[in-house]
Amino acid sequence: MSVIQAKGLKKSFGDVTALDGLDLEVAPGRIVGLIGPNGSGKTTAIKAILGMAHIDDGHLNVLGLNPSTERKALMSRTAYIADTGTLPRWMKVSDLIDFVEGVHSSFNRARAEDALAKTDIRIDKKVQALSKGMHVQLHLALILAIEVELLVLDEPTLGLDILYRQQFYDTLLNDYYEENRSILVTTHEVREIEHILTDVIFINRGRKCLALEMDKVGTEFAKLNVAPDKESEARARQPLSERNSLQGREFIYRGADQASLAELGEVSTPNLPELFVAVVGDR
Repeated sequence: MSVIQAKGLKKSFGDVTALDGLDLEVAPGRIVGLIGPNGSGKTTAIKAILGMAHIDDGHLNVLGLNPSTERKALMSRTAYIADTGTLPRWMKVSDLIDFVEGVHSSFNRARAEDALAKTDIRIDKKVQALSKGMHVQLHLALILAIEVELLVLDEPTLGLDILYRQQFYDTLLNDYYEENRSILVTTHEVREIEHILTDVIFINRGRKCLALEMDKVGTEFAKLNVAPDKESEARARQPLSERNSLQGREFIYRGADQASLAELGEVSTPNLPELFVAVVGDR
């Protein structure tokens, strides 16, 4: 059974359509990147998955539950990090750890304390005394210490410097991710999560544009760099996109014969940002 299965989700806010027939599926034990531009419907989709927003139409099943009517049961098996997490500023870090341990049966205190030990956060300090970066670090340490089946991350490293962002994603792979857990993550820092994803879904204007396993990107898509005298021939092969690069003119193809492309120039696999621009950029 899929961890998340969404069919034809629709959601509007007045005359603004946030979700326009969105299809979405996350299998068990996968790390799925939900990638889209601002206003594409990512956050609305996540809120619907977590039962925080009611859909207007469509079918949605998460961990075998209806998020709208069974949210309490769903949240006991799900953890969520929003882009603007808030913690009680008047509490000490140690008291906050005690509180989370008391309200969530699957909270792993040792894991949280181990994560905080790798930071400059002192557990005798109040949350209000922490810097913005430390505030985010504390939030992440608490959430990642909750052992659940589904972890949903919405811009989880917003406000962190590049070193801690890398540390966070390493932790996700080394300490959190296990075969029986699934992760759905959205971020604009696409290059930073490319190496951890098993699957990617591109979304734009409330619709799915692409759903693909990461290990199939190299067989499905190709990037071609050509010299000026080969541009016309490369363009005649109907690329998804083209742009200038330091190596010459760059073309992205889907389903093309890579052996024949190699006759025109250098063929490689596009990275995730390049693929996103090629698939979604003109839509």
